[in-house]
Amino acid sequence: MGRYLLRRIGEMVVVVLGATLILFACLFILPGDPVGSIAGSDRARDPAVVKQLRERYGLDKPLIVQYGTYVGRLAQGDMGEDFTQRRQVSEILGPKLVNTAKLALVAIIFDVVIGAAVGTLAALKRYSLWDTVVTMFTTIVVGFPTFVIGMLLLNLFAVQLKWVPVIGDPGDPLQVILPAVTLAIIDAALVARLMRGTMLEVLRADYVKTAIAKGVPRRQVLLKHVMRNSVIPVVTYIGISFGGLLGGALITESIFNWDGVGLAMATAIQQQNNPVIIGVATWGVGIFVVLNLLVDLMYAMLDPRIRLS
Repeated sequence: MGRYLLRRIGEMVVVVLGATLILFACLFILPGDPVGSIAGSDRARDPAVVKQLRERYGLDKPLIVQYGTYVGRLAQGDMGEDFTQRRQVSEILGPKLVNTAKLALVAIIFDVVIGAAVGTLAALKRYSLWDTVVTMFTTIVVGFPTFVIGMLLLNLFAVQLKWVPVIGDPGDPLQVILPAVTLAIIDAALVARLMRGTMLEVLRADYVKTAIAKGVPRRQVLLKHVMRNSVIPVVTYIGISFGGLLGGALITESIFNWDGVGLAMATAIQQQNNPVIIGVATWGVGIFVVLNLLVDLMYAMLDPRIRLS
């Protein structure tokens, strides 16, 4: 186990470094100059001001030097300075990550409770009216883009019914529900379909048929054999989905004006605020690889046949 963890931590470091290097390269080749957003349109015309700002933020150095400087600072917990607010990126993103975490947590609970429950019932009542309705509904939902779902929910519950304000307030527990449902509804549909398909496969397995033939109570068969083995693929999907949510739900947070890392990323892209863009991406990649490691560790807990070495 110890060797496995060390190897995975080493892989995590390589993934984070690779992802940030690719992002640096992409930002370097994109058109536009961040100096314009730093200085303003008038001052950006002054060559002396441009030169001074480039030297201050290290934009006059080659890409590999800029990247090396960033990695060195990152190792010390320094994610750089924001171009527009002149504040540390970690200081800016800290509260926003908390707001995104609230949103992601409610969304993932919705995924697990609703998606898994609906999928389980559909599998147990296969080919029934309930199973048909679930299959049709989840297929339709998966086909909708997130921004369409968000706009429909916003129009219905905020504009027409006026149950919630149009602008989201992370400090209000009730206002997290609408953006969280927007985030979760497609994932919940996918979880339901995945749970249904996996359960049907497990129900046809020989060891389940043997347990039933031996007279093991149906409840025990479902909990000990069917549910435990069906949930492993679902755990994988939810772990990856949760990592994506924590990394920043850009579209949903922009629709509901939710003050999270996704909205921060959208604003930073418009302003060519490279330190914030790279900071959000680093957060997202780091969270994603950590959650993948936790999912692998959960495998061993759910299925003793799996050994981590």
